[in-house]
Amino acid sequence: MKVHEFLEHHGIAGNPFAEEDAQNDTVFKRTCLETTFHPAWDKIYGDPADPSTSIVFGEKGSGKTALKLQMVRQFERHNDAQPDGRTFVVLYDDFNPFLDRFVSRVGKGRPVEKSLAQWKLWDHMDAILTLAVTQLVTAVVEKSSKPPRLTRPQARDLALLAACYDQSTAESFPTRWRQLRRRVGYRVWLGSWPWLVALAATVAMAAALVAGGLRGDLGWASRWWPWAALAAAWLPYGWRRIRSGWKAWRIVRSMRTGNRTVGQLSSALAAMPEVDLAGQPLPAFTRSDDRYELLTKLQGVLAALGWNGMVVIVDRLDEPDLINGSGDRMRQVIWPMLDNKFLKVPGLGFKLLLPLELYRFIEREGEAFNQRARLDKQNLVPSLEWTGETLYDIASTRVKAASVGTPPATLAQLFDPAIDQRRLIDGLRSLRVPRQLFKFLYRLLVAHCHSHTDERPVYVISPERFESELALFRRDQDAFDRGLAPR
Repeated sequence: MKVHEFLEHHGIAGNPFAEEDAQNDTVFKRTCLETTFHPAWDKIYGDPADPSTSIVFGEKGSGKTALKLQMVRQFERHNDAQPDGRTFVVLYDDFNPFLDRFVSRVGKGRPVEKSLAQWKLWDHMDAILTLAVTQLVTAVVEKSSKPPRLTRPQARDLALLAACYDQSTAESFPTRWRQLRRRVGYRVWLGSWPWLVALAATVAMAAALVAGGLRGDLGWASRWWPWAALAAAWLPYGWRRIRSGWKAWRIVRSMRTGNRTVGQLSSALAAMPEVDLAGQPLPAFTRSDDRYELLTKLQGVLAALGWNGMVVIVDRLDEPDLINGSGDRMRQVIWPMLDNKFLKVPGLGFKLLLPLELYRFIEREGEAFNQRARLDKQNLVPSLEWTGETLYDIASTRVKAASVGTPPATLAQLFDPAIDQRRLIDGLRSLRVPRQLFKFLYRLLVAHCHSHTDERPVYVISPERFESELALFRRDQDAFDRGLAPR
């Protein structure tokens, strides 16, 4: 007997339990994304008009990525409903490029743990600014409507942020930076006067040489003063390039997660008028103070463009190649971010979706960590737990979502009437998380269909089959929890 025949008999198109990752789960995205929420949803999501921080710990498969997708969808709906009070959402869920660049700079040839021990808060801030600025510049440059209205200081701030942090791979940095300046009306011709003076002097000298050659009078060219005047004309431009190159070198050296080159950044800084750069914060030191100021500038630009708040969603911390599920390495990376000053920046909310094993490290931390992190202020969810009733509702919703008949199929009709709802709920409760729920129901459907032939199909799952498969699955689950077997 085939699984699809069993499901078609009940009016279900496709196996609603085949996918285990919310990122690729079409059933979840089609219906459950906006209908099935964790009981702690309100605490985690908060108020989109006033973003707040929440820290969630959950075991693998508990629905952290599903929470991320649901938050993104709800923020999109809020933005559609409030075009003048939108929330800017940044997904900080791919650590690979930042960690790879960091380790290549500070720990080439060293053990990974020693390299990650040098990961600091400002490295997180650089990574977040990179994601946010790249996303914002893309929105500004590619928008087809009229250019955004920014004051000159705001346009300068956006140009400065883009010079340091825009890391789009869609086109070259110089081209994209010029497009951004034109789009926001940030003209830098005042900053080009050293180059214009040098060019004018060079053209004048060339013209004088040509004219003198035609008259046969080049005696003056052998004297020192014409060449000294030409050198003096080039001096401001040379000094500007030297200063810009020095600043660019310091910035590139301190931004350990970035990929900007010294030449690219030097050219951008040299094009900006000195008066616009005077006193401006630059990420030229290994400290967080300048990054806080740059973050404030980013928030100011966002507010001018209609984003009144900003949310950073952190997910998939255990997946980067350099971490590979190691609890110690995850702790080294995420601990610097657990800073109350950072997590409580006004107008900025963090949604940290973290693996459950990290909570065990928190329980062992001392007073100094607790005073710095102040987790009691961060809407902490120690464990993303699911009740048997909630898991039953999730399974029922998925069956209904995959149904093509009228009325839609229910989860209960797949089972023999001897298995009542209470027994189903009690059995599903032991699975703990949605991913294990889907794995079990998928295995149960396969085992049931494989135990019957096409000639004598049985379209309900017997109590014996349910109990035996649940016992086997629990055994495998316990073995995996003890690290004894794959699951």
